[in-house]
Amino acid sequence: MRILVVDDEVELADAVARGLRREGYAVDIAHDGESALDKASLTPYDLVCLDVTMPGIDGLEVCERLREDPPEGVPPRVLMLTARDGIEDRIAGLDHGADDYLVKPFAFGELTARVRSLLRREAARSTSVLQVGDVELDDAKHRARRGARELDLTAKEFALLRYFMSHVDQVLSQEHLLEHVWDEHADPFTNTVRVTVGTLRRKLSDGDEAQMIETVIGSGYRLLAEPETGSQEHDG
Repeated sequence: MRILVVDDEVELADAVARGLRREGYAVDIAHDGESALDKASLTPYDLVCLDVTMPGIDGLEVCERLREDPPEGVPPRVLMLTARDGIEDRIAGLDHGADDYLVKPFAFGELTARVRSLLRREAARSTSVLQVGDVELDDAKHRARRGARELDLTAKEFALLRYFMSHVDQVLSQEHLLEHVWDEHADPFTNTVRVTVGTLRRKLSDGDEAQMIETVIGSGYRLLAEPETGSQEHDG
């Protein structure tokens, strides 16, 4: 999942981004409303962590404009991060289109819990545990297993599996995966998506286990809800 952190407090924005990256999310940063809108016009973010009080275009206007013309036609979830804790301020944020509201200072654990909750809502899930076939991913505990076998995944492989499991049976192009699982520093001209899909596929399959990630020639990849033994395995 790809997240945009928007805050004019540079140290806070960097700290939030580092923490979310440790949780396996792809994170970009903006320090004012104008640059946030510029980034959001180019990238279909799954979630925006948005400060209210910023010079120039404030968070309320950014939130409102994110709803007007989002990339791919789907607006991101918006989590307001603000020092304003009055009930009128919360109402204003929600009325401008925010999905949730977190008052500064906050514990990072609460932030990540709210992020998981909002992304579950985006994927129409009710818990932090994803289940597809015999594969289980616990987002809160950052653990994944297939049957009784624990999967030893890198942070990026975990993030990729989480995204696949949130979009089961959907064909996802390399470009789409690059936009949602990698951040703005990823080189679109490398084979990083193909390589990561290949290593994840191999870790998901052990011996006679059915392949779960299908390569759809010319289109991308698909995580199968009901994998078939003997499904084609390709690194690309």
